[in-house]
Amino acid sequence: MQTETFTLAPFEAHHLDGALGLSRAAGWAHRREDWEMIWSLSEGRVALVGDRVVGTALMTPFGDTCSAINMIIVDESQRGRGLGRQLTSDVMELAGDRECRLTATSDGLPLYEKLGFVATHQIVRHQGVIGHVDTPENVGWIGREALPAIKALDRAAFGADRDALHNALAKDGPFAVIRNGGNIVAFGATRCFGRGEVVGPVVAENAEQARDLIAFILSGKEGRFVRIDVLEQAGLSPWLESWGLAHEGGVVAMARGATGEAQTPEVRTFGLASQALG
Repeated sequence: MQTETFTLAPFEAHHLDGALGLSRAAGWAHRREDWEMIWSLSEGRVALVGDRVVGTALMTPFGDTCSAINMIIVDESQRGRGLGRQLTSDVMELAGDRECRLTATSDGLPLYEKLGFVATHQIVRHQGVIGHVDTPENVGWIGREALPAIKALDRAAFGADRDALHNALAKDGPFAVIRNGGNIVAFGATRCFGRGEVVGPVVAENAEQARDLIAFILSGKEGRFVRIDVLEQAGLSPWLESWGLAHEGGVVAMARGATGEAQTPEVRTFGLASQALG
């Protein structure tokens, strides 16, 4: 049987439906709206057989120093031909001199290690239908007027500029925040995603603040399907499971091209915006 010839091209808006078909076939939860959000923040490549999308990869820049490599999918019929490696290498070139970060499944781990990525920590996925959650009194909602403070906190925790991401998140609704002396010291976001809703990012000074932010957000979602991806070492899993969010696997966070010594910021990321965006 003759092998189909594929070509690589820039990932443009008219490729989104084909990308959605790939992710559905792979069992991913993403809606078209979820693809559109990540694509709008990113540059990317698609693999085409004729007009059919058979592979995707995106590079989401975070300022001039960091990027996320994400949405890497290869159609089952095209696997084993080195297409995943080629797509990944192409979007890494788009990142230029930026540090590259990604999350890897066990299947993808060997490829990313060969491309120079190093494992940094574990990410745990929790999801399910929310039960009753008491509402903490030290958390409140705030709108776009808080964006400067929220961007600054996220920059301190993440180590790079994700202003465009937070501009996009602000379109989906308010942020949950904790204040100390009038200053915002911790925040969490939520939005529609996949088959329900997602909570994240969650940035806080400590696990207790992170728990209160998540509890506050979940207390308004009883009976709804919710997902949250958290750092394993954050210690939030027992609380999440008690609220109806079962532990359903995870991925390995990896980085390539990180510079400088690890810092100990005053705030940390406890919950991700998504596995794709960190």
